[in-house]
Amino acid sequence: MMSLSITQIWLRSWIMSKEIDRASDHEMLIREQQIKAITDRQRGVSAFFCECCGKPIPENRRIASIGCTLCIDCQTVSELKSKHYRSV
Repeated sequence: MMSLSITQIWLRSWIMSKEIDRASDHEMLIREQQIKAITDRQRGVSAFFCECCGKPIPENRRIASIGCTLCIDCQTVSELKSKHYRSV
C-alpha cells in the first residue's frame, strides 16, 4: 500500500481547490455573459398592426412580446421559414 506524505496530500488538495476555483470562475463568466445578452437586447415599441399582413396585433401579444412587429400567425410562418432555410 502506498502512503502519501503530508506534502503530497496538501499539494493534491491545493491543485483540486484551484481547479474548482477555475471552474467556478468560468461558470460565473458564462452566467454574466448570458445575463448581459438578455439585458442588452434592444427593446422597441410593439407595432399595433402586423408588418406582413396588416392585421391588428392583440394587446396581450404586444405586452408579452415587447417589440413585436408581426402577428402570431405571421411570426410562426417567419420562424418556420427561417428554420427551414437555415444553413447547416
